[in-house]
Amino acid sequence: MGRVLEFRVSDEPAGTVDDWGRDPGLVRSMMQLARVRWDVSVGGDQRLPRRKGGLIVVNTRRFALTPVFAAFAISEAVDRPVRFVGRPDTAPVGAFARRIGGLLDHPDEVGGALAAGQLVVIGAEPGEHGSDFVGLVDHAIVGAALAAGVSVYPAATSSSPLMRAARVEIGSASRSPRKRRGPLTELELADRVRLDIALLLDELGELHTGTPLDWLPISGLGGA
Repeated sequence: MGRVLEFRVSDEPAGTVDDWGRDPGLVRSMMQLARVRWDVSVGGDQRLPRRKGGLIVVNTRRFALTPVFAAFAISEAVDRPVRFVGRPDTAPVGAFARRIGGLLDHPDEVGGALAAGQLVVIGAEPGEHGSDFVGLVDHAIVGAALAAGVSVYPAATSSSPLMRAARVEIGSASRSPRKRRGPLTELELADRVRLDIALLLDELGELHTGTPLDWLPISGLGGA
């Protein structure tokens, strides 16, 4: 897919759908719904490129749709469309997720969006062994970012199932410990991103985890 014309989120025209099926009018409605449930603060957003693409990797917990929550919050902070990885390829959920910015969990689709100047959020595998545990990062998606020539940014998320306050903290772009070419590059960078997220979580302090109840329509959007 070719490069798409970028609009600020606040200026995106209604009634349009872009090359990946994102509907800006629906996205704005979902963002408004999210504000009912969450008061999100975003830090480190100045580290993200203003025009170029970038891959943002966040920590997740099982049953919490953190990439969606983070994508909405970051989009408001930088006033740019932000997509998330992980939409199912089945109707009706897959079609709805695509309209709010979802991409298939496939290196080709993610790489195409990154190469076209898009910001994309993906979650690490859910942590299971404590609040400071960060699961594996998909090295194939990291490889797609490398192939697209964009940076990979670690981001720590924190939220509570009972409180409105939530946080997304974006770190500086992760760097591989050694400069090399080949398959090991994406593996080493994926491990580095995972470590950088853990370091950001340490700086945030204890992580409070949301629950699936936070995603009921009556309560809006959330979870981390």
